[in-house]
Amino acid sequence: MTLLLTGCAGFIGARVGEMLLARGDTVVGVDNLNDYYDVRLKQHRLSALTAMPGFEFHAIDIEERAALEKLFAAHRFDAVINLAARAGVRASIESPEIYLTTNTLGTLNLLQLMTAHGVSRFVMASTSSLYAGAKMPFVETADVTRPISPYAATKLAAEALAQTWHHLQGINVAILRYFTVYGPAGRPDMSPFRFIEWIRRGQPIQLYGDGSQTRDFTYIDDIARGTVAALGLDGCEVINLGGGNTPISINAMISLMEEALGKKGIIEHLPQNRADMQDTSAEIAKAGELLGWQPEVAPRAGLWRAVEWHKRNARWLNDVKL
Repeated sequence: MTLLLTGCAGFIGARVGEMLLARGDTVVGVDNLNDYYDVRLKQHRLSALTAMPGFEFHAIDIEERAALEKLFAAHRFDAVINLAARAGVRASIESPEIYLTTNTLGTLNLLQLMTAHGVSRFVMASTSSLYAGAKMPFVETADVTRPISPYAATKLAAEALAQTWHHLQGINVAILRYFTVYGPAGRPDMSPFRFIEWIRRGQPIQLYGDGSQTRDFTYIDDIARGTVAALGLDGCEVINLGGGNTPISINAMISLMEEALGKKGIIEHLPQNRADMQDTSAEIAKAGELLGWQPEVAPRAGLWRAVEWHKRNARWLNDVKL
């Protein structure tokens, strides 16, 4: 297949790209390489992709309609995987307009260009943040129309656009709701990366709340496998990709990191943010039925792998802002 992969230098996008290239696909990757977090992490991931045959990179923002149009005109894409997004609940409260233009307008640009160029398969990243207030474990049919952050609201809008294009244009749509992704080369605005680094550096962990909050942590390779598998879906489906109703507390995550690093963390408790969810837990039966997908890496093993990556890259990670 020849695939357009947006957000290819991102945490999830880069791993998805590696899996696609490893199976022999041609991947045209786009990423605007913005400075929301240290660009060295994006360049680190991108370097692995550029070393693989079949990869072509373009520094493009999905908000740039004209630049995307040139790509669609130059290639005959079999599918689009849209992993480009402004992510992060707290940052979306500070800059909601950026989240709206990237997550919603950017999605619209892709859908319109797909229609114009006859591309009939769309896989997009969504989020477990939509399930705020829903009964656990979260099932795809839950009412998600009451988002509690601009990030979740813009992802809900993107989902609605994709479903509309399925209805009007008949494109195949797979909407994947990811649950707290972690692993090597992660994002420094997310707790797994930050906490490992704070413990490793001997700096205080900034913990919002008392740490009893639970998350259905999902290892990066599991997420990427599910994303690639979703390319085979027909119709329009919303699917959870999560740890499988096996959430652990933030305190338990910290304990595992301390064990893997061989040192104790210094914890600084801060008030819990109103936009943060207390608990998440994924019902993943649908992913099993439609994708033949199950998570394979448990949090203990996954966090160990993440810690080892941080140790190997300690020299340049010391300067990464958290």
